[in-house]
Amino acid sequence: MSEGPRVAALKASDWRNHSIYQVVTDRFARTDLSTTATCAPSQQVYCGGTWRGLISKLDYIQGMGFTAVWISPIVKQMDGNTADGSSYHGYWAQDIWALNSAFGTADDLRALSAALHARNMALMVDVVTNHMAYKGCGSCVDYSLLNPFSSASYYHPYCTIDYSNQTSIEVLPDLRTENDDVRRVWNNWIANLVSTYSIDGLRIDSAKHAEQSFWSGFNAASGVFAIGEVYNGDPLYLAPYQSTIEGLLDYPSYYWITRAFQSSSGSISSLVDGLNTLRGAALDSSLYGSFLENHDVPRFASLTGDMALVKNAIAFTMLRDGIPIVYQGQEQHYAGSGTPNNREALWPSSYQTTSELYTWIARLNQLRARAISQSASYVTYQAYPIYSDSHTIAMRKGSSGYQVVSILTNIGSSSSAAISLPSSVTAFSANQVLVDVMNCTVLTTDSSGGLVVSLLLGIPRVLYPMARLAGSGICPLITGATSTTTFASSTFTTATSTSTSTSTSTIATGCSSTAVAVRFNELATTTFGETVKITGNVTTLGSWNPTNGPALSASSYTSSNPLWSVNVSFAPGTVVTYKFVKVNSAGTVAWEKDPNHTLTVPCAASAIVSGSWQG
Repeated sequence: MSEGPRVAALKASDWRNHSIYQVVTDRFARTDLSTTATCAPSQQVYCGGTWRGLISKLDYIQGMGFTAVWISPIVKQMDGNTADGSSYHGYWAQDIWALNSAFGTADDLRALSAALHARNMALMVDVVTNHMAYKGCGSCVDYSLLNPFSSASYYHPYCTIDYSNQTSIEVLPDLRTENDDVRRVWNNWIANLVSTYSIDGLRIDSAKHAEQSFWSGFNAASGVFAIGEVYNGDPLYLAPYQSTIEGLLDYPSYYWITRAFQSSSGSISSLVDGLNTLRGAALDSSLYGSFLENHDVPRFASLTGDMALVKNAIAFTMLRDGIPIVYQGQEQHYAGSGTPNNREALWPSSYQTTSELYTWIARLNQLRARAISQSASYVTYQAYPIYSDSHTIAMRKGSSGYQVVSILTNIGSSSSAAISLPSSVTAFSANQVLVDVMNCTVLTTDSSGGLVVSLLLGIPRVLYPMARLAGSGICPLITGATSTTTFASSTFTTATSTSTSTSTSTIATGCSSTAVAVRFNELATTTFGETVKITGNVTTLGSWNPTNGPALSASSYTSSNPLWSVNVSFAPGTVVTYKFVKVNSAGTVAWEKDPNHTLTVPCAASAIVSGSWQG
């Protein structure tokens, strides 16, 4: 990997830089690498996934930019089937000192750890300390089958859990994790496990089902970072657990993000309010695990078939505070509605690396890695909303000069929108060149640092300074070493400055683009019957004859955001000088004030120029 964290005695501070791919071991890849083996999630039985199969498909995971893999619990499980199926998921342990032979051998697990480390990737293992498993009634357990907790004295008396009672959640019907002997066994076990298999991190199942004092000794014994599952949507309930578990799965944000983006009627205001509450409550949100899906919740695609909404939700999850976590199959747009249907086998997808969401997630990981490499403080900078309305939210993460500004919306793929962002909220500078890394388009701020951002067909925009992308491999036609593009002093604002605007560009001789779609966004307040047009020095702009210049559309015009837009195609390298005019119903033309605007068309698939009428 050209950019990414290195694996060596990882601490919590190292895990901030990682991006995690969650695997259900039984459902990810088989040793025989079959892509046709039957696996019906509803049957809840073993389907044949193994650690050896996972090793064979690490290219697939690393190709999306992930730097860590979270695998299912690894210990020996209860045999047989119950009304809830078999133990394929790994959460029904009967012997913690033995491995689940369905997944492989000790040598296989060591080989997986070594293969990840050879790629500079990390291994995170799911662990379950709250309970063991027995096939039978709760009041007739044969404890001799459970190793090493083989006596009833290790367990709380059997009863039905009252999930509204915290004491019941912690003590019934599971292990006595408050008992010194139980704690001693678990602490010895986790220290041995981490050492034997060179494990870099832990995901702790059912963390709220054990008293918090249990986790201090357990995590100290492990010597590695842990992220705990506290399945609760209240950020104030979640926060105290971070005093004993360094990382936490961010369930509150999961609920807010899902509700905001699952439909065009989702609540952006609740998302904004929730994020602001969490920022104040969390001890360290940079160590929260940010996710949209996992094996316990319905897949997002089961809630909406709108790909634009899916893309917004994924982008929001991966670019906010915390460690991004993507659940296997999310990148293939799997749509299982809930347990067990959300635990589909991945192999029927043939591990497609060109699918729409695979490449979308890869680009998000690529940008995040780039932002981290450019600024050591990026991961600890607390992201916050800089703009919101009923359908759109804009987020900033990163200090000035290194900031990522994301504009996300729930309008869906059948709609478009536009917003204005002043420099006071984005911290972008005057005439700064930005790249929308998800669409590989160029935007330039106006002379006051502001810009108008269009959200076409509901697709989010993710902006990052072009100067920080040189040689990154992100949008290489724009930022790569063989093509450098510079825009200087372009004035697109209501300011009365009369300085000359210029634009320079060096286009690679190997530019593959023959036509570049440039979208002009202009804020111009008009009266009834007026139209805005663009005219300039090239034929496509009417050769300075307003009659022949393209008319802009007012489809997104509002009194508070008087946006006019038009798409015009130019050959890359073309130097375009232009102005906007207003034409009233009588045909009278009013020109905006000097200076002329100048643009050198970049070698790119598209570009965006935003500005305001020079009154």
